[in-house]
Amino acid sequence: MTNSISKIGLGTVQFGIPYGISNKQGQTEESEVSLILNYAREFGINILDTASAYGTSEQVLGKNDLSGFKIVSKFLLHNSKKSISQQLHDSLTYLKSQSLYGYMSHRPMEIVSNPKLWEELIQLKTQGFIKKIGFSFNEIHEVEPVLSLGLIPDIIQVPYNYFDNRFESYMKALNQNGCEIHTRSAFLQGLFFSELNNLNAFFNDAKPIIQELQKYGSSLAGMLLKYCTDKFFIDKVIFGVNTLSQLKNNIKDISVTNKLPLQKISINESILIPSQWPK
Repeated sequence: MTNSISKIGLGTVQFGIPYGISNKQGQTEESEVSLILNYAREFGINILDTASAYGTSEQVLGKNDLSGFKIVSKFLLHNSKKSISQQLHDSLTYLKSQSLYGYMSHRPMEIVSNPKLWEELIQLKTQGFIKKIGFSFNEIHEVEPVLSLGLIPDIIQVPYNYFDNRFESYMKALNQNGCEIHTRSAFLQGLFFSELNNLNAFFNDAKPIIQELQKYGSSLAGMLLKYCTDKFFIDKVIFGVNTLSQLKNNIKDISVTNKLPLQKISINESILIPSQWPK
């Protein structure tokens, strides 16, 4: 197993909802999920990333043998009447698991506005229900308020890809302090593979670079993953697939692919944040 493959974690949002700008297949069939999980385990992929906000992802995962996997999930307090403890209990029930490897706030500012919630997470960790607690950051302005309150995470997840290195200085600093760094959006929700003629003018700033990248053809996915796994300060690169064949191809490509050219890329920040994309 190459170092690149050992740094891969499997995202599971597609198992619970139709997800991704280039996803034409919708939500992954449960039978396909089982094949994907078995293949991932066989290749030493040991992190599964899910969340209560990912539709039925946790329930679908729980219908499978999850032995050998470390499961990371996330909670979301917005519009929920349930506490962190209650949401954790639900997740563990769905996943048929006694504990989670990681549990993260999906909206870090919810913890900043009520730091006592962090104490609840520490207590759940002390009780053995969670090994690592932390945050899934969405935008750069969320990090400083968290750290200034002394809410030092064991684990974080941030977006990171060929276009997006906004969090890099924090990633390096936290990594040096023993925090486990997970990244997502290596494919920027599939934007790198999109049909350029069908893309909204909102993406015009990125289209010329995407056009150049797409000249790498079927190797592009592996190259985008390798760009992330090669970073010493990244522990796991989380990406999702809809089919077993996608997972097989990505694993094959990341093992044999060349590196993407290093260059300074300046992209409109709104393109880096899918929540700001036109609906």
